Amino acid sequence: MQASNKKISRLYLGLYKNYGPQSWWPANTSFEVMIGAILTQNTAWTNVEKAIANLKQAKALNSSAILKLSDETLASLIRPSGYFNVKTKRLKALCQWYEKQGGFKNLDKLNTETLRHELLSVHGVGLETADDILLYAFKRPVFVIDTYTRRLFSRLDFITGNEKYDVLREMVEDALENNTQHMNEFHALIVKHAKDFCKSNPDCKQCPVLKRCHYNRREDI
Repeated sequence: MQASNKKISRLYLGLYKNYGPQSWWPANTSFEVMIGAILTQNTAWTNVEKAIANLKQAKALNSSAILKLSDETLASLIRPSGYFNVKTKRLKALCQWYEKQGGFKNLDKLNTETLRHELLSVHGVGLETADDILLYAFKRPVFVIDTYTRRLFSRLDFITGNEKYDVLREMVEDALENNTQHMNEFHALIVKHAKDFCKSNPDCKQCPVLKRCHYNRREDI
């Protein structure tokens, strides 16, 4: 099952009307976005903010500074984000790759498909993290599929829930006509909606898209 372009577009417009622009990703530089994409793995954004604040205070929010830090020091700085030993290795792998590629300007010259392939070659960078970086750091028309998207789309009967990542990504990209700004907003709006209403245990009574959702047919609402 796949939702029509019209249904996806209507959902985007409905969420935008209800919540307004989200101004995501909150970062001062593209490199900060990249670091945040690693740190946000398996943790809440509030924890990422604390870790990034620590890096800024240590004047270590650039690739060369991070690579100069000992693993122990870096792990201590990013401790609030959780899995800090794992993320230390991933951050250093990302920074080594970043410097080897010649930094942001050189990477930005690559076409999106090549850049995505290169990102996926970095230790600790999976599909969601790579697409976070492509969309928010490099402003490429790539949609990010996360747990929130799958949950919402399943409850709206847009998908069965078993679709592969890239099938869903391409479905949304087609519906939004490869518009980078719309993809940016739509992903952020889905995250907002999922945290406010479409939780694992959903708060359906005040949900702004309840009429479209199969949860609306449950007797306990």
